[in-house]
Amino acid sequence: MRRHPLKPLSLCAAAIGALAITIFAAAPSRAAENAVIIPPPAVDAQAADGIQTAVIAGGCFWGVQGVFQHTAGVVNAVSGYAGGSKATADYNIVSTGATGHAESVEIKYDPKKISYGKILQIFFSVAHDPTQLNRQGPDSGTQYRSAIFTANDEQKKVADAYIAQLNAAKVYRKPIVTKVGPLEAFYPAEAYHQDYLTLHPTQPYIAYNDIPKVEALKKIFAENYIEKPTLVSSAKVTN
Repeated sequence: MRRHPLKPLSLCAAAIGALAITIFAAAPSRAAENAVIIPPPAVDAQAADGIQTAVIAGGCFWGVQGVFQHTAGVVNAVSGYAGGSKATADYNIVSTGATGHAESVEIKYDPKKISYGKILQIFFSVAHDPTQLNRQGPDSGTQYRSAIFTANDEQKKVADAYIAQLNAAKVYRKPIVTKVGPLEAFYPAEAYHQDYLTLHPTQPYIAYNDIPKVEALKKIFAENYIEKPTLVSSAKVTN
């Protein structure tokens, strides 16, 4: 399923907003109900100096980006593509599902304020459902797969160990299908995809599928939640 982003000056914005409010009022906690309280990772990355990078994929990047923009210690979260080539890192092409890309989010974070393991805990708990194969909610296709693109051996060790830990604990009804593999490259998505959740909170897709994820973050990870999102448009760290 391909989503249709809103244009900034859409003539039907008011109607869309009204529809979204109606939908959200009728079912405000769909994604929140899918959130799962899980234990923290038994194995985590060592604290380090400087800004670190994590790249994850969990379905539509709008919601995943939105969750981490409300996470303390994250200095920038950028929607984009990983898993394919630079030539096909384009929304219209990625949406065909034939590029190898997954809609992903590159997270720049301060390891003195949040660990790599905590990022994965939030990712597995509230940002998406890691048991859904090549889909998330209404979206289907390999571009919506669950994946962790590791930047080094330590990240791979932490990710693999955490998946094994969660599967052994049987915190989900089905096994985790998240693929862990090396990050070859990350390509930022088009400008109109950035900060999408904040800019379009009443868009039906956002209101129904993604706002509840931020609500779940606030409820389950209160100590990691920040009210004001760290937006790409105002982030101090972009590389």
